[in-house]
Amino acid sequence: MSRIRAFPAASVAALLLLTACTAGDTADPEEGVEPIDDTDEADDATGDDADTEDADADAADDADAADAAGEASVTIGFAAEPVSLDFSTNDGAAIPEAVLVNVYEGLVKVDQEGEIVPLLAESFEVNDDGTVYDFYLEDGVTFSNGDPFDAEAVAFSIERVQDDWTIGLAGGMDIVEDVEVVDDLHAQVTLAEPSNRWLFDMTTRIGAMFSPDAVDDLDEEAVGTGPYLVDDFVRGDSIEFVRNDDYWGEDPDFDEVTFRYFNDGNATNNALLSGDIDVIGTVQAPEGLSQFEDEDRFTIIEGTTNGQIVLSFNHDREVFDDPEVRQAIRHAIDNDAVRETSWGGYGELIGSMVPPTDPWYEEELLELYPYDPEQAEQLLEEAGATDLELDFRVPNLPYAVNAAQTVQSQLAQVGIDAEIEVLEFPAVWLDEVFTDGDYDMSVINHVEPRDLVQYGNPDFYWAYDNEEVQQLLEEGDRGDEETYVENNREVARIIAEDAAAEWLFLAPNLVIVGEGVEGVPENRVGEAFDLTVLERG
Repeated sequence: MSRIRAFPAASVAALLLLTACTAGDTADPEEGVEPIDDTDEADDATGDDADTEDADADAADDADAADAAGEASVTIGFAAEPVSLDFSTNDGAAIPEAVLVNVYEGLVKVDQEGEIVPLLAESFEVNDDGTVYDFYLEDGVTFSNGDPFDAEAVAFSIERVQDDWTIGLAGGMDIVEDVEVVDDLHAQVTLAEPSNRWLFDMTTRIGAMFSPDAVDDLDEEAVGTGPYLVDDFVRGDSIEFVRNDDYWGEDPDFDEVTFRYFNDGNATNNALLSGDIDVIGTVQAPEGLSQFEDEDRFTIIEGTTNGQIVLSFNHDREVFDDPEVRQAIRHAIDNDAVRETSWGGYGELIGSMVPPTDPWYEEELLELYPYDPEQAEQLLEEAGATDLELDFRVPNLPYAVNAAQTVQSQLAQVGIDAEIEVLEFPAVWLDEVFTDGDYDMSVINHVEPRDLVQYGNPDFYWAYDNEEVQQLLEEGDRGDEETYVENNREVARIIAEDAAAEWLFLAPNLVIVGEGVEGVPENRVGEAFDLTVLERG
């Protein structure tokens, strides 16, 4: 048995890189700037200089005292807004992006170096065959409502994922056979069989810990053990966080944080230029980056993410039963052009549902379906699909709409009529496309970590049903590390060759940081926008 305090994510689950943010607010831009009263200034000019110096000194002392007290705020902009605060019954990445790690914490997390490290667990042990995990909990931790965090809460949280959660990711907890409360600070989890994924999954939203007495109104009230509390949530507009004064760990730098949501990238850029927000989480209008070249005011961070921009095919629709149709669509698309119009040329091309940070990534998959309109037309003719019409339903997110318009134009050149319908995100897109499967094609940024596994789930919204893929994923998960990597690599190749989708590109992590904020990481790791790493400049 091995005692573990830091676990390399590459050996259980690799580096997570995520995207999906854009805008915030600290002041109403319509209020403008207060006029300067010149009368007082003239009076000061004829008064005692010593009084002015004393006033300046007092002001500086007050500012230093405020800094020392942690009285600082930051506003961050995002594009995709959460439909509620409850990620146990609502899919989509926006909710865990806001409240995971910041409000809800898990037993473990992925750190900035890509390692799985203890969080609410002070340490943990894994038995030799990888089926029993002993978690030793931090002492003295409480939820924000005052309830103690203990092994009973661990058992409740894990079992609740199995019994009450409705999102697709909850299936990651099916492998848990038993949770034993050994004592207040020791929980033992037994798996039905070894799993290479489970510990990694525990770093995601399904590993969040809940108080048994605080789950009646999760849509509106988030009660966790984290460094922040949700002070106000206005749907479609903002979430306001305040620092948790009873937090068990190290206090974050900022006392108040506001997430603001914009559905227009240029509006987000303008908000930062005017000082209404402090950070653009992910730039949605990269054509405006030249506005932020003043290095005294702004820092532009260009990194990577784990988010794959996927042109998904609904395999429940008869049109996609024919692999030649799917292959034709892949040949008809110029991914470089899509990336240019969607995200200003930023991001990285990928050939399957695998980012380069995963150990089963293969660059040669990019060569399977090069841009070739003539080949696309030939495949469509062979398939007897020369007058193809497709319902192309996409969310009203800037990158998705821009990508869809470019794809539509390219498909038209080979005789495919893709009719775009823009849907409100998250509410309508999640309901009609993701849940009900009412679409032929769609575009969305899949930011969940290690989501290659969704091609083994025929109930997922793209309804891809391949028994070989399912078997490889299952055998890889319970096999040794080498089998896990090799099977995932084979799955990535199978779905790429089978044209299960068109993976347009890997979303970039483009962040613009204004004055007074430091510590924003170059790459996004995990599902959360981790506020604990931010520092005052």
